[in-house]
Amino acid sequence: MTSQTLFTVLVAAVALERLAELVVARRNARWAFARGGRETGAGHYPVMVVLHTGLLVGCLTEAWLADRPFVPALGWTMLALALGSQALRWWCIATLGPRWNTRVIVVPGLPLVARGPYRWLSHPNYVAVVVEGFALPLVHSAWLTALVFTVANAALLSVRIRTENRALAGAVPPGP
Repeated sequence: MTSQTLFTVLVAAVALERLAELVVARRNARWAFARGGRETGAGHYPVMVVLHTGLLVGCLTEAWLADRPFVPALGWTMLALALGSQALRWWCIATLGPRWNTRVIVVPGLPLVARGPYRWLSHPNYVAVVVEGFALPLVHSAWLTALVFTVANAALLSVRIRTENRALAGAVPPGP
């Protein structure tokens, strides 16, 4: 089996992981809306979907059409980072439970979560996204995909994080 074929299997596994996220997100959205949750920032969500789909397509397209090599020192290191980003993402999902979503849906009155990775970072899931965005393509030297995704994702995250921070600030009960 070629390294490109193995890389294709890896990218397909990440795509399946994304589908699992969407199943969890839909279930969690129902939970949130049933408790008065409000969605904000819906306008940037389609851009996020296109960008994340583009990451997966770009990885495969560049690896196959540009015949990018698998460079062991780079590839194995980036694979470890990509897998670590998946572990961090699912730690975030488990920590937030039904409050986690791919959309910005906030249930008014619920306090901010301050356990798990949220003890140290306000947005650890976005750390996972950033790391995965450069690491996954670089597993197979798809540097152009890593660069384009990283720049586009930085712009998107600047909007997303501001939106999320505003939504959370408006929904969290004031402290004593």
